[in-house]
Amino acid sequence: RIEVLADGASAIYGSDAIGGVVNIILRRDFNGAALRYGLGATQVQGGDLEDMSVLFGSTTDRTRLIGGASASKRGMVFTRDQIGGDQLGVTPYGNNYYDWNTGLLRPVPGFDCSQGDFYVQAGGLCSFNFNAVAAQEAKVGTRAVYFRADHRINDDWSLYAAGSQTLVQSFGRYAPVPGLVVVDDGTPNDVDPFDGLPTYFYHRFAALGNRDTSTDASNGDYLAGFQGRLTDRIGLDVGLRRTDYKFMELGRGFVVSALANAFANSGAYDLSDPYGADPAVLAGMQATTSRESRWQTDEIHAIANVDLFEMGGGTSSAVFGVEYRRGRYQDRYDALSEGGAILGTAGNSSGGDRDVGAAFFEWLLPLSQQFDITLAGRYDDYSDYGDEFSPKVALRWQPLDQLSLRGSYSEGFAAPGLDILTQGRVFSADPVNDPLTCQAFGQPSTCQVQVNTYLSGNPDLGSESSRQFSVGLAYDPTEWLDLSLDYFDIRIDDVITRFSAQDVVTFDGNPDLYGPLPPGTRVVRGVDGRIVLVEAGFVNRGGLDTRGVDLRIDTRFALGGGELASQLAVSHMLDYESRGAFGNSTDRPGSLGYPEWRAGLANTWALGDFSLGWNVNYIDGQCSGAPANTVGSDTTHDLQVAWRTPWRGTITMGATNVGDRYPELVAFNGRPFNFNLYDAYGRTTYLRYTQAF
Repeated sequence: RIEVLADGASAIYGSDAIGGVVNIILRRDFNGAALRYGLGATQVQGGDLEDMSVLFGSTTDRTRLIGGASASKRGMVFTRDQIGGDQLGVTPYGNNYYDWNTGLLRPVPGFDCSQGDFYVQAGGLCSFNFNAVAAQEAKVGTRAVYFRADHRINDDWSLYAAGSQTLVQSFGRYAPVPGLVVVDDGTPNDVDPFDGLPTYFYHRFAALGNRDTSTDASNGDYLAGFQGRLTDRIGLDVGLRRTDYKFMELGRGFVVSALANAFANSGAYDLSDPYGADPAVLAGMQATTSRESRWQTDEIHAIANVDLFEMGGGTSSAVFGVEYRRGRYQDRYDALSEGGAILGTAGNSSGGDRDVGAAFFEWLLPLSQQFDITLAGRYDDYSDYGDEFSPKVALRWQPLDQLSLRGSYSEGFAAPGLDILTQGRVFSADPVNDPLTCQAFGQPSTCQVQVNTYLSGNPDLGSESSRQFSVGLAYDPTEWLDLSLDYFDIRIDDVITRFSAQDVVTFDGNPDLYGPLPPGTRVVRGVDGRIVLVEAGFVNRGGLDTRGVDLRIDTRFALGGGELASQLAVSHMLDYESRGAFGNSTDRPGSLGYPEWRAGLANTWALGDFSLGWNVNYIDGQCSGAPANTVGSDTTHDLQVAWRTPWRGTITMGATNVGDRYPELVAFNGRPFNFNLYDAYGRTTYLRYTQAF
């Protein structure tokens, strides 16, 4: 099952639990075996699914064992096959050069800009349609094995162990390398010979082919320990845990900048006829990039459960614990990428060690049968960062058997990660929407254009700090009705933000609305207003205040000889105010990317061995002040039917998004629609078979 703690939980879990926690609770016992196989087909070409799993378990009076294995895969989806993929990708990295006399870009003389995926923009520049060849969603395959076992030594003590190993492999395709080629004055490719100036080409290395990237990511998680009772009033749990994450990436089709410049200077690579270059020249400027990452953590913990004394509502109990963990992080790029010598890739090395010690408690005070208080606190000490204390208090009052009222207040923090503290300077050609640059290229103001972007880590980052307040009620007046209503109020200060190229451009274009750019970020423009480069990075930027209401209603009725169970979950965002670093603020509910309302209705009707499911998913519409930045509400429906066979099998078939609905094409964060809220797979039909033994 999945357990959701909606309020802050840093007092129990430490860093990052500043706005809630999602716990994935695995099975502890299972007898027998079960096999499952499933297929899924998306309406959009390429995104088909396949999954399979095996589960087995055995339980005796003293020992429980459960284990399993699973595998799944999803195919590659090319941008050209998704909605919006038929739009031409706009970029200065087609085949253009910088004109020193005018400060403008001009198409390269003699180059046929109609060949391949090149095309001429309305303003005359030579662009490249990267949407025609790049993949929007990578091909992904996952394999995993896991186990859990516990053995009771005697009536008081038991041993336990758990482990899992996961491997995720992916293959992605990007458009040919975009990059800056520089030739010296008077060389064969120089557009204006003997003017004393080099020529800068904004070039797409289409003759070299696409960039392909393969990744292998493995994660091992192993836990062992013992638990039991020291006395009738004191229980103990001591354990060791190791997690080991490894990541390997290989990239092919990338370009060594210095070699490309050298071939262009000699004339062996003709910018006016790149497809005519000798294959040996094309191969000679290419490089295979690599990236190896590892994050290993060793942890030991000890937790005591203590029954302290009797109160009006029962026994006052507490949990006291300590833990210590050591983390070792390394993210290593190949030497050429690390030195900034590779065109068409983004990334630089980082790494470091971190030791964290913590002590925590949680104390229940049942003042009466109807009213209790829970106090909690956690102290964390980071070797590279500092220390934090996170307190929490929670109240519960039950004036009626069917009605409970609750409230909590807590404080928390999120420490900056080692990756963003230590990362070197990274170059990327990021897509952004910038009306001035679009205008300079003769494109509509809503176009997407790639710009030179540099992103760096920030060793001076501090932690995010938070405070949370929530109140709510749970009410189950009848056997067929159960509901809860909760109000939350979360304030986060010194938010760690990855200021993307689009963020920087948006702030730069709307200083009256967003205020000045955070330190370390900037936009540099040419004389025609187009973006020359963007400096982006990580910052502690202002804060975030959010308030909202969550409603859940569960019902259960007899219907048609069977039983209908329904659950309605509704979330309403009252406020989502971003506070800028310099006192400016923006309230976002209802604006693009921040719907005021989200809702889901899940219905299951069961009759004997048959069941029918119908889910409704709703996302409210959003508007950021202009028709081009407006999307309507989005509602999708999922249907499923299942049959439990007489031979202990289960056949399940269904479809998500049965209406084959797609998001509106309103650009968001450099993409044709908001990938955080919507997907563009269309209707996905599936068939699964499970056999139990």
